[in-house]
Amino acid sequence: MLKARIETSFGSVDALKESLAAAAKGLFGSGWAWLVDDGKLLRVVQTHNAGNPLVDQLVPLLVIDVWEHAYYLDVQNRRADYIQGILANLVNWEFAATNLAGAPANGLA
Repeated sequence: MLKARIETSFGSVDALKESLAAAAKGLFGSGWAWLVDDGKLLRVVQTHNAGNPLVDQLVPLLVIDVWEHAYYLDVQNRRADYIQGILANLVNWEFAATNLAGAPANGLA
């Protein structure tokens, strides 16, 4: 179900990864890049500081933390390398699929 929703919303898993990477790289300062379910499509959204998509009635499926503390000790200021590493090796697709399966049919609204 998750893969089908990704393909409907983004065209492919690779296109989703590109969208997540762009959202994460494009954040100025601290924040998050999220894959969310809005009840119709999956979307990639950004939040800054302590924001999260629940306040916008979106169901979070997975997230990339781009607060500097998440990556600086490992890759220093190479945020793009950190993001690529997450997308290539650490995304837990089963967790995202479980979150999607438990999401309300029409989002949180």
